[in-house]
Amino acid sequence: MNYRILLIILLSFLILGCENQNFDNSKKVKIKIQDKYSNIGFALIYNEKLENIKKIDDRSLSIFHKSLKRKSSVKITNPKNGKSIIAVVKSNRVKFSDFYNSIISRRIAEDLELDFDEPYLEIVLVSNKNTFIAKKTKTFDEEKQVAEKAPIDGIQINDLNKDTKKKKKINKDTFSYSIKLADFYYKNSAQMMISKIKENTSLKNSKIKQLSKNNFRVLIGPFNDIKSLKESFEKLKTLNFENLEILKNV
Repeated sequence: MNYRILLIILLSFLILGCENQNFDNSKKVKIKIQDKYSNIGFALIYNEKLENIKKIDDRSLSIFHKSLKRKSSVKITNPKNGKSIIAVVKSNRVKFSDFYNSIISRRIAEDLELDFDEPYLEIVLVSNKNTFIAKKTKTFDEEKQVAEKAPIDGIQINDLNKDTKKKKKINKDTFSYSIKLADFYYKNSAQMMISKIKENTSLKNSKIKQLSKNNFRVLIGPFNDIKSLKESFEKLKTLNFENLEILKNV
């Protein structure tokens, strides 16, 4: 008998046996699914020194994103000060490190008063229709009118006519982040995820945080420097996790 076929059969019985042992019909593995795309993590601020990266106009409201459709409208928020802006996905075919959730223009970074050494932001999909295209000639009033038509509440648009050359002082706080793998309905499911991480990586700092009765979050961390955070993030990406997020510890 072909040993490969035999191995597949044995693994199939093993997997079915594990499912029957660990879960009954009311306790299947359930990951909480997001209603719409959102991601929080670090962005890469475009500059001409980036190699093999398509150009973004410094004064545009454009981003590169790997999974959102071209011309999708997104709300970008700086979690540290609550400032938000509407931007548009210029391309989803640009190759860059998975550690970054996007590449953004310098204007976006300045308008949101991001820390250029620690550009931490949240991206939320507003619409995948061509409802907003940022152009050089757009005025503040025109952009505000488009934002008011967007299907989302609480969007804040900065005064784009202010002198962006005057950079405000950004208060530095302690660098401390964790990687969010997923939210689960059942603690048992979260524990299985922890076991998978330990079996397939050298990462040891995994934990479960109970957010509510039926919401268990799997986290890796904390990380106190960007090097170790990035290395761990890239190890997790080899396991084909989708939409990993980086959460600031408060």
